[in-house]
Amino acid sequence: MSEHEGQNATEVGRTVPNRTASTPRSRKGVILIVASCVAAVILAVGLVPRLVLSGELKEQKSQRAAAAPNIFVIQAQGSPASVTLQLSGTMSPITEAPVLARTDGYLKKRLVDIGDRVHAGQLLGVIEAPDLDQQVQQAKALLAQSQSTLQQSQAALDQAKANAGLAQITAERWAALVKRGAVSRQANDNYQFAYNAQLAAVGVAASSVAAATNSVGSNAASLKRYRELQGFEQVRAPFDGVITQRNVDDGALITATSTLMFRLAKNNVLRTFIDVPQNNAPSIKIGDTADLRFMQFPDRAFHGKITRTADSLNLNTRTLLTEVDIDNTDGALLPGMYATVTFDLPRTVTSVMVPSEALVFRADGTTIAVVDEQQTIRFRKVVIGHDYGDSLEVVSGLKAGEAIVVNPSDTAIEGAKVNPVFIKQAAGSLSPASTATRSNSQPH
Repeated sequence: MSEHEGQNATEVGRTVPNRTASTPRSRKGVILIVASCVAAVILAVGLVPRLVLSGELKEQKSQRAAAAPNIFVIQAQGSPASVTLQLSGTMSPITEAPVLARTDGYLKKRLVDIGDRVHAGQLLGVIEAPDLDQQVQQAKALLAQSQSTLQQSQAALDQAKANAGLAQITAERWAALVKRGAVSRQANDNYQFAYNAQLAAVGVAASSVAAATNSVGSNAASLKRYRELQGFEQVRAPFDGVITQRNVDDGALITATSTLMFRLAKNNVLRTFIDVPQNNAPSIKIGDTADLRFMQFPDRAFHGKITRTADSLNLNTRTLLTEVDIDNTDGALLPGMYATVTFDLPRTVTSVMVPSEALVFRADGTTIAVVDEQQTIRFRKVVIGHDYGDSLEVVSGLKAGEAIVVNPSDTAIEGAKVNPVFIKQAAGSLSPASTATRSNSQPH
């Protein structure tokens, strides 16, 4: 072996121990790398399928949502504590009366016309009734005749009483003489009978006086009656008011109790009669106020008061007849005007308000389509309370907050899956809600 080869062997012998010392460190690094790779593989194997499955589920959900038909819904609103009830009515005078004649004749003079304001007792017209005037004169003559007869009967009674007095004195004298035997019994009996006859004549005269007195009373009553009828020749107003109708002119033939001459109305207070539905009838109280509006005064509300009710429901309509009076001292309102009467009444039955378009009439009754939490249509039988026109009161079968279908189409069938699109109701019309509202309102 040469010197060069010996040096190489020495170097080799030096480096071998160094390689042997570094081997454990290298193995640890390899193990860490391998473990990291295995963990990454395991994580990828477990996570990737989940991510893929989640993506598929989202895609399927989107596909189902896209496949389900859109349907407009609205949330049922709970009714407020009080209800505003609007009913229609026609105004009429607080007092109105036809003015008819009480006597036959011809209209001599008419003093008023349509629209004239009159006072109680004011002369409206004069009737000429010659037949009645003659009956008055005849009644006067009969009364005078009966008074004369009464006077004659009274004079006859006085004479009969005088004769009876004289006959009594004579009879008493003859009775005393017959006791003394101065006269015969027969002569005494004649005077006694004469006295009795005079007493009978007094009774007859008294009866004649009574009959004459009754005749005078009867004729006086007849005369009074004819004079009262004669007083009706002057037609007068029974109360303060306005002439609303005039049917006669001067010279017209007037027939008692059948000719309508005038119609008089008292317009300082007007009233209207309203039929309140049965479910609101318990809330009507005498003395409560009501607002009345008229198309002639769109910006003005007239305040009236409930003055009386029938206190019983009409068996045909199941409504309560209610009278509302309103002061019309200023004469702004006229009888016959159409009015919208508004009552603010406390609600007696808890109910839910829904738009009228939500009603579905089926063979089994009135129903409303509801979208449940699974976005499935379910039909509910409901009981309708008051109809307010664009909205309805549901008193049974529905809860506040439920999603109800508006204007159900052919796609709204029992059990159908739908995509509810919430809308809002404003100013009496339905309009789609905003995206934020729609997302917050959709059932989950």
